[in-house]
Amino acid sequence: MTEETNPAEQAFRFMAEIAIISQLSGAALEKLMPEGMTMSQFGVLNHLCRLGGEWSPVRLANAMQVTKAAMTNTLGHLSGKGLVVIRPDDSDGRAKLVSVTADGMKARDATVMALTPELAALVDGVSAETLAEAVPLLERVRRFLDQRRA
Repeated sequence: MTEETNPAEQAFRFMAEIAIISQLSGAALEKLMPEGMTMSQFGVLNHLCRLGGEWSPVRLANAMQVTKAAMTNTLGHLSGKGLVVIRPDDSDGRAKLVSVTADGMKARDATVMALTPELAALVDGVSAETLAEAVPLLERVRRFLDQRRA
């Protein structure tokens, strides 16, 4: 069986390409983020802006695949910058709930706007149609992997 026809090798190559794209896109994003913001902080901010509502730090840690301690650290930085609010959970005095602030939404949107030239270059270099065709496949792979995580 050749490398081209070996399903395991093809799956590995597919995942390797995703990992490389993640590294390259993350590096491009980091250059455009507001001063002092990290990828992990932007990831949490983007998550909260996309999905809305209040999230416990444990639920956020699970969603981001990091430890509770790492999430607590990230949330502390975001809270210190006024980008999220952390409040006690009324139903459980020991728990906390996190939500994004208006400033947090503005910071996320400003970062995305700063990415516009990079995104336009991607569309010019690959094509909007090709990118749109790839999204359903990537969503399917994401859902599959998300269901399999422990």
